[in-house]
Amino acid sequence: MHEVYIGAGSNVEPERHLRAGVTALAERYGVLRLSPVYRNSAVGFSGDDFLNMVVAFDTDDTVAELADFLGEVEAASGRNRTDEKFAPRTLDLDILLYGDFVGDAGGMQLPRPEITSYAFVLKPLADLAPDMPHPGKGTSFAELWNGFDASGHPLQPVTLDFTEGS
Repeated sequence: MHEVYIGAGSNVEPERHLRAGVTALAERYGVLRLSPVYRNSAVGFSGDDFLNMVVAFDTDDTVAELADFLGEVEAASGRNRTDEKFAPRTLDLDILLYGDFVGDAGGMQLPRPEITSYAFVLKPLADLAPDMPHPGKGTSFAELWNGFDASGHPLQPVTLDFTEGS
């Protein structure tokens, strides 16, 4: 089994798409651990605010199998992968961590470099796994967050209920 952490974000009907993404992940992987949800302004383009969070679970899937399933969930939400990198998204699901793997996994660098670059990735990860060491750095996610300058990109906590029927 591998403990994986997935970054999830949306700025197109974000509440609906995050709920649908979490539901799809739970249906396939069972018990999920969810970070708080944060609202932040779009990065790299002008657009509606994003809602971002991190989802963790255990899986026997390979990185390729996991990535394929995440792509299917994104496509089911209407995500068009031909969009440019910095553009509005119905649902964005990124593998952040795959156990303690460090390196290239089928063209994907893990741990994902964005973890230490963006507040909207690092903060929910630090909330969910504060004492876990970053596999490539050895520093805990809480320590990384405490040393992170988020002043240029503030996050606002958002209450989003993921219980059935919400």
